Amino acid sequence: MKIAVTYENGNVFQHFGHTEQFKLYEAEGKQITGSQVVSTNGQGHGALAGFLQAQGVQVLICGGIGGGARQALAQAGIAVYAGAAGSTDAAVEQLLQGALPQNGDVTCNHHHEEGEGHDCGSHGASHSCGGHCHG
Repeated sequence: MKIAVTYENGNVFQHFGHTEQFKLYEAEGKQITGSQVVSTNGQGHGALAGFLQAQGVQVLICGGIGGGARQALAQAGIAVYAGAAGSTDAAVEQLLQGALPQNGDVTCNHHHEEGEGHDCGSHGASHSCGGHCHG
């Protein structure tokens, strides 16, 4: 299995569409058999699904991701595990052990009653939205 993780300094990068690097992992069973960091060469949002497909990726682990990117990845046959944070190596180990949640909710789940003007991308660093509303 080939797994891609949005990558920055050893950790899961939190915005799929702006990631400059992916760490690609090869895995057999529950073991990582190899890994390498690859540059996206400045490709953004729309081109990243094709980039990952060309790399043979079957699973993506990322922080935040928007609905359009998620659709493009689904069309490319790539499973998405969003909302991840911390070490990329640890996230892949969790995936291989079946302990990484596959968060299908790409929108905020904490809308307030007033709701108008709410923009998921406008949360400050102190606002917690579960890591799945930044896309």
